[in-house]
Amino acid sequence: MSAAGAAPPDPGPATSPVPAVGPPPPAGVAASPGPFDVVLGYPDARLRPFVDRYVGYREWALRPSVRRQAAGAFVVLILGWGAPLDVVDPRCATRGAYRVDSFVAGTFDGYCTTRTVGVGLGVELLLAPLAARRILGVPLGELTNRAVAVEQLPGGWLARLRERLAETPDWPGRFRLLDAALAGRLAATVPVDPRLDWAWRRLSGATAPAVGTAPADDREAEPCSDPPGGPGTGPAAAGDRETRPGPAPAGGRETGPAGGGTAGPSGRRTTGPPDGAVVGSVGVGALADELGWSRRHLAATFRREVGLPPKVTARLLRFARAHAALTADRPPGTAAPGGAEVAARYGYSDQSHLIREFHEFAGVTPAALLRSHSSNAG
Repeated sequence: MSAAGAAPPDPGPATSPVPAVGPPPPAGVAASPGPFDVVLGYPDARLRPFVDRYVGYREWALRPSVRRQAAGAFVVLILGWGAPLDVVDPRCATRGAYRVDSFVAGTFDGYCTTRTVGVGLGVELLLAPLAARRILGVPLGELTNRAVAVEQLPGGWLARLRERLAETPDWPGRFRLLDAALAGRLAATVPVDPRLDWAWRRLSGATAPAVGTAPADDREAEPCSDPPGGPGTGPAAAGDRETRPGPAPAGGRETGPAGGGTAGPSGRRTTGPPDGAVVGSVGVGALADELGWSRRHLAATFRREVGLPPKVTARLLRFARAHAALTADRPPGTAAPGGAEVAARYGYSDQSHLIREFHEFAGVTPAALLRSHSSNAG
């Protein structure tokens, strides 16, 4: 990529999801009981700036299982070889992806639903956008609000990897196979522009605690069509972002790592910004000035490489942290924060603003989300 202006000081890698709290369990150790099994694997240390964990899963759905999946400024990669999923975007029926077991879901600015029945088996990776951009080798603007079958992606390497994973008899062996495949991809691809990397950190609050008020509601709706220059996969949708709590099978994660929110099959991730930090408070104009870019260039670069404009990205990052604040694990007898408290902490103008954003991005109110989380033993 090329862009005008000098790059700001590099504050460090920006492509890593927020790591898990506490020491990782040994690879291949099951992390949850119930109607599904979850097995966590931790990548080779050289891959940790790009992938924080591998999530192996097996789910038994004797009856159709339908979940609502929340929006997120992150990318999911599912490599499965069991029961397939249907993915439906309620905003646009032609975006639905049906009977897919292995797919990439790009950044997504609205909730969707997934439906599956049977025995699902596979592995899930949650990726921050710039990590996904490098690993996949596809501008994320081609994947926005879509789930694309891996067979439709360039090179065929993901489809071949899926076949090798299915043939491997155990999870440690599968995780080693993922290590080798991802290391090979990273060795063969060019890093993203460091200015874009810095801009991502600035928006996500990773460089310094942001102060002030978050951006006003300014979602830019995407037309109900494939993007120009897209992968030509036809109708597709969001993948698997989930609003209910607890460890979830593939196709059932909560808001993802890109904003420090909670994540699905691997269990809830509760890390977030320091109390009082407001995500996404830097204005687009100020961010462009810091980069030495025009606002138009900044917006176009984000749309092409991240998949969403910077203002929408900032809103999703803020939403991820608010969602995490409501669904985080707490000691017995400790109450979840109220909606007004969450709204103030994360830069919403008031509680009504928070509720509107949850309706848009999760399809439920914060109170309904909290009730479903509290009543779910997972």
